[in-house]
Amino acid sequence: MQTSFTLAQLADPEMQTAEKVLRTCVHCGFCTATCPTYLLLGDENDSPRGRIYLIKDMLENGGKQPEAAHVRHVDRCLSCLSCMTTCPSGVHYMHLVDTARTYIEEKHQRPFADRMLRQLLGWVLPKPWLFRLGLIAAAPIKLFGRFLPGRLGAMIRLTPAAPPPPSRVDLPQVFPAGGTKKGRVALLTGCAQQVLAPQINEATVRLLTRLGVEVVVAKGAGCCGALNHHLGQHDPAIELVKANVEAWSREIDGAGLDAIVVNASGCGTTVKDYGHMLRADPQWAARAAKVAGLTKDISEYLSASGLIPALPAQALAVTYHSACSLQHGQKITSAPKALLEKAGFKVADVPEGHICCGSAGTYNLLQPEIAEQLRDRKLANIATTRPDVIAAGNIGCMTQIGSAAKVPVLHTVELLDWATGGPKPSALN
Repeated sequence: MQTSFTLAQLADPEMQTAEKVLRTCVHCGFCTATCPTYLLLGDENDSPRGRIYLIKDMLENGGKQPEAAHVRHVDRCLSCLSCMTTCPSGVHYMHLVDTARTYIEEKHQRPFADRMLRQLLGWVLPKPWLFRLGLIAAAPIKLFGRFLPGRLGAMIRLTPAAPPPPSRVDLPQVFPAGGTKKGRVALLTGCAQQVLAPQINEATVRLLTRLGVEVVVAKGAGCCGALNHHLGQHDPAIELVKANVEAWSREIDGAGLDAIVVNASGCGTTVKDYGHMLRADPQWAARAAKVAGLTKDISEYLSASGLIPALPAQALAVTYHSACSLQHGQKITSAPKALLEKAGFKVADVPEGHICCGSAGTYNLLQPEIAEQLRDRKLANIATTRPDVIAAGNIGCMTQIGSAAKVPVLHTVELLDWATGGPKPSALN
């Protein structure tokens, strides 16, 4: 694709990256076949190829306010990154759409209600204590959720009846390895996940320590920054990124780390991109790149370490939902299934598994109609496999699918923990 950025524009590292991505695209259209919004809406502007044209036009306009139609089509993008898996030219769409979102946030005047909602989400969700208070406040009106319209109804329907109590596992501390020490890792405890499903971090710590891995929850580490980043809220995202890099760098330079383990794949995709996000900052670039290089999804770490033992077959049919951020963002496809099979579970894939479930961070709150169509499509495909339980590696997917699933939805690590001697997940009782 030809571009016409000025030299002044290309002095900005973000514009340099955007131009490089744009020039990689050859307009082939392979991306349209796997784009969820194009499959649902049939609009070229709601496909990756169409959005690339819109983003090019928007960024080349030299600081002018983006057109409302351009913003609408970019907002409808899930960032599922299925297009990146499909693209034969290697177009790094993720970096391009993130640049566009930041540009929109800086240049576009959204309607007041939309602007306030985005600011509220970006302020509340990364703070576990504040998010928990919000869920408690929303609980009394949950019964009326199905009667409420639009975004408000979507938010209420997705909230739990009552948030579980906070877990001590999420406090800064070191969990010693059981038996012979075989490794030392830092665990990202996250933000929304520790509020919605604290049992995931608890299962992760039990499993790793049982297998001989020391686990540290580093002081100062928190939200990965993905929620703010994908909302186009650049400065708040970078503050969170730097806090994590600082916290984990202390551990790397101190007792050392073999890996930074992440059990929410949406977070993992972002942490693995820290080197890119801070590439232009000489004070942070090297440390951010080191952190990114050490980051592994929990399934990736367990698979590479070979710590999970082979176990007898279990009479539980597990359908594995591959989160977009794991299969497309991190290119991890076989490891979670192989681990579950090794632990004795009978594992089935989801038909049409490359299509997003509609969660996508805050997408199911901001674009509820499209998100619910994708959720229902995903559940219909899952139903054909007749599972006893659905396994996934991302809290967003678990919340989205679990909001209408007829069987329990568990994190992969909860099943692995149970199979290797941990407690049976309460959802299976």
